[in-house]
Amino acid sequence: MGKNNLKFNSKTIHGGQEPDKAYGAVMPPIYQTSTYAQTAPGKHNGYEYSRSANPTRTALEKSLASIENGNYGIAFGSGIAAIDAVIKLLSPGDEVISTSDLYGGSYRLFKQVYEKFGITFHFVDMANVNNIENYVTNNTKLIWVETPTNPMMNIIDIVAASKIAKKHSIPLAVDNTFATPYLQTPLDLGADIVMHSATKYLGGHSDVVMGALIVNDKELAEKLYFIQKASGAICGPMDSFLVLRGIKTLHVRMQRHCENGKAIAYYLKNHPKVEKVFWPGFESSPNYEIAKNQMKDFGGMLSFIPKGANYNDAIEIIKKLQVFTLAESLGGVESLAGHPASMTHASIPKEEREKSGIVDALIRLSIGIEDENDLIEDLEQAIG
Repeated sequence: MGKNNLKFNSKTIHGGQEPDKAYGAVMPPIYQTSTYAQTAPGKHNGYEYSRSANPTRTALEKSLASIENGNYGIAFGSGIAAIDAVIKLLSPGDEVISTSDLYGGSYRLFKQVYEKFGITFHFVDMANVNNIENYVTNNTKLIWVETPTNPMMNIIDIVAASKIAKKHSIPLAVDNTFATPYLQTPLDLGADIVMHSATKYLGGHSDVVMGALIVNDKELAEKLYFIQKASGAICGPMDSFLVLRGIKTLHVRMQRHCENGKAIAYYLKNHPKVEKVFWPGFESSPNYEIAKNQMKDFGGMLSFIPKGANYNDAIEIIKKLQVFTLAESLGGVESLAGHPASMTHASIPKEEREKSGIVDALIRLSIGIEDENDLIEDLEQAIG
């Protein structure tokens, strides 16, 4: 059969991996070293300095490529560092078409860091991917897609976006953080670059910060490896080990995240004090059919608006939660609750936030793998 032909649940454990060559260790050792002995100047065993490469990071990068059905994985010090590397492929005068409903950190990087270097960003409602066409020019050098989106859970048709990108010879990058490769593999759907905040579901235990890129094209991979080496936004060997360990249980964790997410979504939908729930698994949700075809399941992320609530009401509900933890981030085994307007998306101007539906009363939930009844009881006492 070979390790390249494994099903996903086996790839998370074995994909791209081999026993350590020194002593046969089943788990890749943590090579906590900055440099490597050379037999002669420029002659070494594949590693010379850990900014360039580290055996533990290499093991992780091979695993990342395997689970995304890609050829090359590149690991970074954070998700934002991974996005930063993609934007560094561009030049002044280039234009990027991005999802309008976008993670606040991505928006901040685009607007506050890279716009001053002469790169133009267009934030487009991609629920209808045909809107992308309205912004394509000769200067468009990247299409950036996030699906499901953060925090409105909008679904963007990756296949349709890929057709537009290929028509105009524009690279398509997909932020796959919310879905993970357990639910969707964008490279198989036509994307050129897949990005992860590996801090989230891939690590899965809220104990590491890391980012990743996965590509198929060798030339593109070499450019990104060069940026990784030249810019130095790398992850350390211990962090690499932690995410590699997290990936080994990704499939079983995601199954429970999805099961709990569905239970919480329907509970909130039927709650008399909840006005609206944003979760792609409802048949009434926008692009439900696309989600059903594009994804294996609907994930463990959702957002909701309490009925008649304002900013302060939302804050009071979150503060009452006892099983859910008030915190930024997502994708860990524990359930988290957040307030996008004041936390993850605070860097986006209020007017721009509200255009995407991120109102002051919106609450975002990352559903963990606890008992679903405990989570529902916690929400019940908090909402009232």
